Amino acid sequence: MNYRRLGRTGLEVSEIGFGAEWMPGDDQEKVSRLVDFAAEQGVNIVDCWMADPAVRRVLGNAVCAHRDKWIVQGHFGATWQNGQYTRTRDMDAVIPAWEELLACFGGHIELGLIHFVDAVVEFEQIMEGPFIEFVRAEKAAGRIDHIGLSTHNPEVALRAAVTPDIEMIMFSINPAYDMLPASEDINDLFKDEYQPGLENMDPQRKRLYALCEENGVGITVMKPFAGGRLFDAEKSPFGAAMTPVQACHYCLTRPAVASVLAGFRDIEECAGCLAYETADDEAKNYASILASAPQHAYFGNCIYCGHCQPCTVGINIAEVNKYSDLAQMQDEVPASVRDHYLGLQVRAGDCTGCGACEANCPFGVPIAQRMEETAALFGA
Repeated sequence: MNYRRLGRTGLEVSEIGFGAEWMPGDDQEKVSRLVDFAAEQGVNIVDCWMADPAVRRVLGNAVCAHRDKWIVQGHFGATWQNGQYTRTRDMDAVIPAWEELLACFGGHIELGLIHFVDAVVEFEQIMEGPFIEFVRAEKAAGRIDHIGLSTHNPEVALRAAVTPDIEMIMFSINPAYDMLPASEDINDLFKDEYQPGLENMDPQRKRLYALCEENGVGITVMKPFAGGRLFDAEKSPFGAAMTPVQACHYCLTRPAVASVLAGFRDIEECAGCLAYETADDEAKNYASILASAPQHAYFGNCIYCGHCQPCTVGINIAEVNKYSDLAQMQDEVPASVRDHYLGLQVRAGDCTGCGACEANCPFGVPIAQRMEETAALFGA
């Protein structure tokens, strides 16, 4: 298992995490077997947003059997009322639900997330009212280590990324969602068909990844498979099927992403996601799927897939393009981005313009031109 730093939290999290939404309900034996298997494979981060106390207890029991091995994401505002999940900002409901969740994981949770904020007005109200005051108090008391937020809306995420309290964001990422414009209605993510004319990454989402990278706001990924739709050519908005490995690789090539919280219901599905860690470049290659898709194909922009490799002089083209994109999102090149770029052994200025990479790129990116522009941008 490979591990990545979750932004300025400093936590080292497994590239493949456990999004426990689809685990087998309140069956303690099955859940414990699944959690133990994941831990044995090196998975060390789990998300628990589920509000049902019975489900929380079962997951908590399994995690607490080896509590020191796990980093837990818990959510403020996911409650269980009248036998059903209710997202709320009513502190009379938020506090007891949180205390019950906290008890399930031994009285301490590493990442305390403000749950499911998709409306900009709601985000502003939370950050000015008793909700955030309670979250801050939990951190001050040592019951959580870091404050985060979960959202599907890049407009909210962009605001969170520049809010000092927020150290990490749980955000919905996959190649289909990355084309969609911001919306406060989560149902827009699950339409049977996307509107005509969508292509390439939505500018706000691209800006979000760059801003999170710049500000040290780590991202954990939810919905990496779009609820399984990406695995079925008939249901995928691309009209082409991806594998779990390809979908995970897409997410992990986005700036600031530290962990993909994959949903799995049993050991077999868990192993399918963990196959990412031993997959070769061909198995990870999502570019061929997106480039050949009959609908909504990305074109003209680098999506960091690495399909252009190998470079004849050894340039890591995807990495260079990523730093170039991050730099161009700002009025001035951020010092951190410049330092990372200059730390590369082979840089854009070493490009000979041979064009071998362009012949391999399935998206028609003018790579030689980009290398020339990047060399001028960084002066190397």
